[in-house]
Amino acid sequence: MRKKIILSILSALLFIGCNTQHKPRLDGKKLIEKKCSQCHNLDLPPKTFEDEKAPPMMAVAFHIRDFIKAPNESEKVPRAISFVKDYVIKPSVSKSFCDKHSLESYGVMPSQKGKVSEDELEAIAEYMFEHFTLKNLNDAQALQNKLNAMPKGERLALQNNCLSCHKVDKKIVGPSFKTIANTKGNSEKSLIQSIHNGSKGKYASSNGAIMPAFKSLSDDDLKIIVEWILSFKK
Repeated sequence: MRKKIILSILSALLFIGCNTQHKPRLDGKKLIEKKCSQCHNLDLPPKTFEDEKAPPMMAVAFHIRDFIKAPNESEKVPRAISFVKDYVIKPSVSKSFCDKHSLESYGVMPSQKGKVSEDELEAIAEYMFEHFTLKNLNDAQALQNKLNAMPKGERLALQNNCLSCHKVDKKIVGPSFKTIANTKGNSEKSLIQSIHNGSKGKYASSNGAIMPAFKSLSDDDLKIIVEWILSFKK
């Protein structure tokens, strides 16, 4: 009898397990870009504009985290996520953590009921409080300071992934920038054409690797990058 009961319980548990549908984990980053970026700037550090519809998302995340009431630090983010899920659907002046000046500038957020699901809101809020942190802000500012200290040509080369295939004095996929600068026949005009249209077989050391075309680069940016490359000419 006891054996039959145990078998019945195990069978029931197996049945429940087989029929339990696990919710897929939603991508908070994609959702925040799709659902929130029309009104909130998502940059870190944030950009501000005269005609912005809502405060930058970093400011929103920092403000909620600072003002949310919780018995201890570990409870702050879970309570902040719950606040976002409630406020986005049922916003009001009484619930808002915004100061008077911000409310006068932006007004109360319109309800997003019917435009975003509860599960989507949870994923968005989780991403907000994972991404918009003081550490990530400091890291982003340090990177921006590093970029600002670079020659503009080097910065553009880095931002357009040129340094994935080339280094200043070391061959990777393509030749080093020093090799390019000191190769006979390479002029400002020829390098601009090579970058804009791409090339193949120009350097024997590249073993047939193809230089892709960078047609999206503006003429001004192309010129700045090429001038920087040619600065390594002996």
